[in-house]
Amino acid sequence: MTDPSVDAVAAWGDRVRANREQVDRLREVPDGADFYARVTSMFRADPRRKDEPVLDLLLALARPQDTWLDIGAGGGRYALPLALAVREVIAIDPSAGMLAVLRELMQEHGIANVRVVEGRWPPDGALAPQLGPLPIADVALIAHVGYDIEAIGPFLDAMEAAARRTCVAVLMDSTPASVAAPFWPPVHGEPRVPLPAMPEFVGLLRARGREPHVAEAQREPRRFESREALEASLRRQLWIADGGEKERRYRELLDRLVVEDDGHFGLAGQGPLPVRVVTWSPPR
Repeated sequence: MTDPSVDAVAAWGDRVRANREQVDRLREVPDGADFYARVTSMFRADPRRKDEPVLDLLLALARPQDTWLDIGAGGGRYALPLALAVREVIAIDPSAGMLAVLRELMQEHGIANVRVVEGRWPPDGALAPQLGPLPIADVALIAHVGYDIEAIGPFLDAMEAAARRTCVAVLMDSTPASVAAPFWPPVHGEPRVPLPAMPEFVGLLRARGREPHVAEAQREPRRFESREALEASLRRQLWIADGGEKERRYRELLDRLVVEDDGHFGLAGQGPLPVRVVTWSPPR
């Protein structure tokens, strides 16, 4: 008899690998040293905002004396508002550009109880001492992180080892990058291989013997302050070069799909998107 957890981890890794291999086969440009460096402004958010249901669900889990570990914290979309509600947040991310945004927002909003750590998860031997002894925090959080992690088993093992009370994942039924999927057949000549997302994640947790609780919220589709910002975001998910035939096909489709509403730009046909907040107890 096969181990369900082994099968689920393998299936996840297969999907991630197929997605990556498709990009490597069709790409015209490299990722660059920091994939998010050119678009960090997209990830700025007011820590004191009151209009995000997902944030409300996270804040309901927070306790004043908590330490939270935000894995893949990016520009601090959740790390900073959580820091206003708990004792400390440890924000780890591999992108120097994203962490620069986080630090800027900390200064702008007078938030001092976020410990910023540059590095990847799981932490290696050099990074682990910066984080301290296990468990690192009361709660470990990933928000839109994990979709493209091929070695998801060790990633979750380390996340669970880091959490004293609760693990939390904020994920969508399809990855945020899937907004570019309609461009793949006309631009690259084939459908995009989808990454695993929330349905597969919940199945993976159950296969690992966990008992996940899932709460649902919605978020509005992303709107951009300029058409150029929208174009830059989509191009990052298409890996196309300037001036080529693929770019020509991309721009033809873009002209048909771009819509403007009150000075903001998006794609036609997009509505509110379901976002799930899943919580589970780490094994002890």
